Amino acid sequence: LRRDLIRIGGDIMREAPDPATAAMDQIEQAEASLYTLAETGKPSSGFVSFSHALSGAVQMAGEAYQRDGKLAGLATQLTDLDQKLGGMHPSDLLILAGRPSMGKTALATNIAFNVARSYQWEPTPEGRKTVNGGVVAFFSLEMSAEQLAMRILADASGVSSDKLRKGEIDAADYGRVRDAAIEIGEAPLYIDATGGLAMSKLAARARRLKRNEQGLDLIIVDYLQLITTGDNGGQKNRVQEVSEITGGLKALAKELNVPIIALSQLSRQVEQREDKRPQLSDLRESGSIEQDADCVMFVYRESYYLGRTEPREGSPEHLQWQEDMDRLRHQAEVVIGKQRHGPIGIVKLSFDEDTTRFGNLAHGDRYTSYE
Repeated sequence: LRRDLIRIGGDIMREAPDPATAAMDQIEQAEASLYTLAETGKPSSGFVSFSHALSGAVQMAGEAYQRDGKLAGLATQLTDLDQKLGGMHPSDLLILAGRPSMGKTALATNIAFNVARSYQWEPTPEGRKTVNGGVVAFFSLEMSAEQLAMRILADASGVSSDKLRKGEIDAADYGRVRDAAIEIGEAPLYIDATGGLAMSKLAARARRLKRNEQGLDLIIVDYLQLITTGDNGGQKNRVQEVSEITGGLKALAKELNVPIIALSQLSRQVEQREDKRPQLSDLRESGSIEQDADCVMFVYRESYYLGRTEPREGSPEHLQWQEDMDRLRHQAEVVIGKQRHGPIGIVKLSFDEDTTRFGNLAHGDRYTSYE
């Protein structure tokens, strides 16, 4: 172990003067090497034997068989989405994209809370092992930690997030909020609300959390276009920067062996089409995002667009519009545009605008496969 540490130190000293590699990139690589050595007691050699990989695959299948719901991956607790994805798998990069006001942050927050709230573990000779749910790291580059907590509190208490934000609650509402806060306060959800976070710093903070006693089971990043590369020279265009970021997120997912959900913006061209369901080509700086992602999902709410086309009140068209709004108001879709290890299609969910809560539909055709 000491010889490996000396070797890594020598590599750092030899590479540090190289002007062709950014200093932050060198620091990230050094930290990754030290993390691997600290976790496994040996440096990463690259190759593993087929028998070793096969043993790991059998173990994953066995754990899925024993787990509630028979999922191979981490459950979102949204039943139809879990069935379509098979859960969120370690080392996978999942992109969750949508236009503004579609609810992508709300869905990501719901998933984070669902995973953290259901966390259970059992002791092992090495420390502890997650048996249900998981420890979640939420990197919120846009919203504050308090704003995220407010959304989760609305979800848990059933009190409108808008009422909570404005202080328009009565004694009964406050009691529900207080009780919910006590109930969920110990959920292992860690929020980093640092704005303009560099990819190297994000990776370093995730590694440190992973090494804690509880470990780390899921990372969520909101959103990837707000991550910086740490390149102060300004030599890269935005597409190159996004490519570096998505590649870095995928590498981090593999290194820590956890799924990463990264939220992403969509281009405005969605608004120009009659059918506004997003497509892979709508991803902003899309090439590398689509390439690096194991799964690409889009949040879509038809009621948002329908609400902007209200006909004149009292007209026959308005009556039909109102019927359609009543039918669609509490529905949302997750469009799975890419899935490396499974089918694509549309998963229908319920949506509560007051609490920004996504849930399972109680009946009807809940998902659709593409032809």
